[in-house]
Amino acid sequence: MTTSMNDEGWFSEEAATFGDRLAGAREAAGHSQATLSKQLGVKTVTMQAWENDLKEPRANRLTMLSGMLGVSLVWLMTGEGEGPEEPTTLQTDDADIAVILGQMRKLRTEMARAAQDMGRLEKQLRLILRS
Repeated sequence: MTTSMNDEGWFSEEAATFGDRLAGAREAAGHSQATLSKQLGVKTVTMQAWENDLKEPRANRLTMLSGMLGVSLVWLMTGEGEGPEEPTTLQTDDADIAVILGQMRKLRTEMARAAQDMGRLEKQLRLILRS
């Protein structure tokens, strides 16, 4: 079965960082880190730092990147606007998806209960400490 991973906006600001969008656009354009960094006139470690969100390129490099990768500058910065085609399919089995989703729902429920318990215990502790 083919499942869409695009429902929440794969490269949106909520789902991806600048580095994620840069790496995705670079890969979609068929560039390696080494070739793109050479074309930009920066070291490969600089490109790696950008993609790992350790550093950010200056405005002139951002403009060059958007042009070279065929994406809008706004998309590169925020995830809104013209970007590369988002990854749309993941090959998997329905049963695998159902199992994983079930486990995720169970964990979410357990985490919500644990958060409530933690809040209740914190209130009890505060009351004891005030006494």
